[in-house]
Amino acid sequence: MIAEAETERLLIEKFTLNDASFFKALVNTPHWIKYIGDRNTKTIEDAEERIKSGHLESYKTNGFGFYKLILKEKNIPIGTCGLIKRDELKHVDIGFAFLEDYERQGFGYEASIAIMELAKEKFNIKKLLAITAPYNIGSIKLLEKLSFRYEKRVKPFEDDEELLLFAKDL
Repeated sequence: MIAEAETERLLIEKFTLNDASFFKALVNTPHWIKYIGDRNTKTIEDAEERIKSGHLESYKTNGFGFYKLILKEKNIPIGTCGLIKRDELKHVDIGFAFLEDYERQGFGYEASIAIMELAKEKFNIKKLLAITAPYNIGSIKLLEKLSFRYEKRVKPFEDDEELLLFAKDL
């Protein structure tokens, strides 16, 4: 697979169906479930379906999506970072998540900088959004470090959960 981008420590690649096992592990981590939500991805088949309907469809429709982050040093996937265009939001938003062993080591910042560069240079995106739960202090701090600014509280999804909306002009 050809990397979409590269950082000092990471290769950033598109997801494929071969990533189903990793994806299943990622979406079932305690922090994913707490901050993003339980997506009921319990089997490899569930993960393959989510990759098909989410990631692969987004690459086809938008040209971008969420990417797998591979630790160069060990050649293993450690998380995801990418872009998503949601019907509920006016602009594209950025998101990130990591396996627990790789949280709080600067990978989110490193990957997000590369993804924002892709957004601007390859996809000509002028403004990025980010949404997070008000109690997700780690994500809030990372968004602030990335120079996103808090705009307002929103309830974009059917679950009626209030989220914080951040924005950044590229």
